[in-house]
Amino acid sequence: MTDNWNLLGHEWAVDMLRQHVARDSARHAYLFAGPPGVGRRTLALRFAQALNCTQTIEAGMPCGKCRDCKQIEAMQHPDLTIIQAETEGGTLKVDQVRESRRSLTLKPYQSKYRLALFVRFQEANDNAANALLKVLEEAPSYALLILTADNPEQLLPTIVSRCEVLRLRPVPLEMVSSFLRERGADEDTARLLAHISGGRPGFALRLLQDPSALEFRREKLSDLQTLLPATRVEKFAYADKLSKDKDSMRRVLLVWVSFWRDVLLRVGGVSTPIANADQVQEIEFLAGLVSLSEVRGVVSNLEKALARMDASVNARLLAEVLLLDWPKV
Repeated sequence: MTDNWNLLGHEWAVDMLRQHVARDSARHAYLFAGPPGVGRRTLALRFAQALNCTQTIEAGMPCGKCRDCKQIEAMQHPDLTIIQAETEGGTLKVDQVRESRRSLTLKPYQSKYRLALFVRFQEANDNAANALLKVLEEAPSYALLILTADNPEQLLPTIVSRCEVLRLRPVPLEMVSSFLRERGADEDTARLLAHISGGRPGFALRLLQDPSALEFRREKLSDLQTLLPATRVEKFAYADKLSKDKDSMRRVLLVWVSFWRDVLLRVGGVSTPIANADQVQEIEFLAGLVSLSEVRGVVSNLEKALARMDASVNARLLAEVLLLDWPKV
C-alpha cells in the first residue's frame, strides 16, 4: 500500500488520520464530507484498515493484505457495520441506527475497534438523525463512528459538533485523467470523463466501467435541447414520462443541472473549465441567448427539485413546473 493509502488525492486527510492512528488519538466520531464519488467511502475504509490492521507496515500504515484489511476492503469484517439507505437517494431509517447502537455495545470480536460506517447520512430521516445523537453520546471507548455526507450543513449541528469534520475537495482534472488512462481509457475519453466527473475519481471510474451511463447522459442532453423550444403540451407530456420513475428522474436532473451550471459559467464570464467538455458548442450557443438571471433561476430550481426528491412530493408536478420555467429559445 502506498504512503497515501492507495488513494487518489486527499493527501492532507490521509496524513491527519495516519497521525491519529500513530498517536493512538483517534476521535470517537468522524464526518467525511464532499461530493459523491470524491472518495469519502474509500477514505473511511482505509482509515478502518489503519485502525485494525494486524500487520502494519508502520504506525498508521495498513498492509492491505492481512485478514482484517481484506475483510474491511470487502466490507465484510465482523467488527465493521455498514449503515445506509437501501438505495441511493432513499431514506436511512431510525431502526437501522438503533440496530447499529446495539452492535456497538458489543466488544470487538477480532480487532481493536468496533466500527460503524454511516454512508450518505444526509439521507437519514429526522428520527434516525436524533437516534444517532444517542449513539454518539453513549458509544463505548472501543467504538468509533464514521459518517459520510455531501455537506455538513445537511446534518444536525449537534451531530456535526460531535465529529471531527474532514471536507474532501475534488481532485485535479489531470490527475483523474491519468488515473483513468491507467485503467485502459484512451486519452480523449479520459479527458472527457475527468471533466464530466468534476474531479471525482469514483464517479469518473463508474462512468468508464458503465458505458450505458454515458449513453444515458447523451440522451438526456439531447432531450434538453429538444425541450427548450417545445410547446407547453410537449413539456407536459415529457414531464409525465419523466416522473414515472423517481430514480431515473433524479439521474436526469443531475445531468441537466450539470449542463445548466456550465451555461451559467459562460454567461457569467467565468473561465473555470466546464464539466460537459463535449457540449461546448451547445453551451456557448445557449449562453448567447439567455440572461444571467434566467440561468441562475434554472440552476436554482433544479437544485431545489433535487432536494425535494427526497421528500414526498408530486414528481409530475415538480417536473412540469421545472420545464415551464425554462427560457424558451
